[in-house]
Amino acid sequence: MDYKEAGVDIKRGDAWVETIKRLVSGRPELPKTGIGGFSGLIGIGGGRSIAACCDGVGTKVELARETGVYRGLGQDLVAMSVNDLVTCGAEPLFFLDYIACGALDETMMEAVMEGILDACCESRCALLGGETAEMPGVYPPNGFDLAGFAAGLVSDDSIIDGSRTDPGDVRIGLPSSGAHSTGYSLLRKILAESHADLREKPSWGGGLSTGEILMKPTRLYARQAAEASRTGLVKGMAHITGGGPEHNINRAIPKGLRCELDYDSWRRPGLFEFLADSGVEEAEMRRVFNLGIGYVFIVPAQDSKSVMSALEGCGESPWIAGRVVKA
Repeated sequence: MDYKEAGVDIKRGDAWVETIKRLVSGRPELPKTGIGGFSGLIGIGGGRSIAACCDGVGTKVELARETGVYRGLGQDLVAMSVNDLVTCGAEPLFFLDYIACGALDETMMEAVMEGILDACCESRCALLGGETAEMPGVYPPNGFDLAGFAAGLVSDDSIIDGSRTDPGDVRIGLPSSGAHSTGYSLLRKILAESHADLREKPSWGGGLSTGEILMKPTRLYARQAAEASRTGLVKGMAHITGGGPEHNINRAIPKGLRCELDYDSWRRPGLFEFLADSGVEEAEMRRVFNLGIGYVFIVPAQDSKSVMSALEGCGESPWIAGRVVKA
């Protein structure tokens, strides 16, 4: 059982990113950062740059329809963009949402919007506007999709881009709340083939139903990223989304280096053990899911205690998840 069998081809997606890079290269409006990072940066003068990114919540919307749990999707939407945005050290400024649907369900959309507003408040950014598009014939009456766009500001001398990373630097991890908003096409296929009851409370669920576990919203890491960045010790940050831990961490470091992740340094939530027991091989698990690690900081080994102390001050339980080595 793998992601491609569930309808998502990671290699084809990576190839598409390379095509975009080719199309963008050489244009006069080329941003300060290359295409393919967690966020894009463009200078605005005065020693400052705007950072921006966009994302969605994927096929998690289908499970929301099955469970009737919609509010958490709003936090998912904000988190998927804002968590990417802050990896460069940017301070979030504003967020925009795009909702497309077959027919407007005001009760359901109100729950989503409440989740968006609460998550924006937690991330210290304003909901500046958005668009709600009714598109009958494109979406079924109860079908919908969500997209979000975030922008922030960063001083040029404070940009965190991983370029200063050295062999021996360590990876500090923060826990995820579950699958967040990635891998749900494969996850839903497994649920369908195992005839799982979303109302049932599995032995690995800690007293929660399967539906409650799957609809846990993506964690927000903006406050933690800001606290760690204030130490001046962070060389790079990575938001662990599609592609798994290693792929996303390697996006945050220069060529010639790679992340050596210690997968035994943390305990995986029961959800991921269930997925592995359902037939997903370990290599595919690492390639698709976050496996319980949601955000990573790259810091010098000798400074790890200082950064971990700052994160603990935010109520986090950070751990050393691995180190940087030569590729």
